[in-house]
Amino acid sequence: MAEPTPRRHEPRLRPAPLLFEPAEAAADPEHFFDLESIDDPRALLERSTELTHAFRAAADRAMEFQALAAAHLADPRRFDRLTTADIAERAEWTEDYAKKMVEFGRDLMRGEPAD
Repeated sequence: MAEPTPRRHEPRLRPAPLLFEPAEAAADPEHFFDLESIDDPRALLERSTELTHAFRAAADRAMEFQALAAAHLADPRRFDRLTTADIAERAEWTEDYAKKMVEFGRDLMRGEPAD
């Protein structure tokens, strides 16, 4: 399971870089961040673990930005605010999940840690 994403008062760890994949490599279904070319199982485990952590960190960070955007879009002070149903439709979420994401985004804006 992914570790909690650090908040503003905690230092953010830098995951392994997600190296750019050239178009010809990305077109090959067997190619994945050059892992298929690593013969040493120790090196393969190390690099694939680095990528796993990097992807988890990226997903956590992207989710925080989704929550912030949802909270901004639902802000009652906005003349163009969206309902949670509208946000859910745009993000392909359920309305209940959209409500939770709006609350999570509001918590992030207040600087409160996640539960």
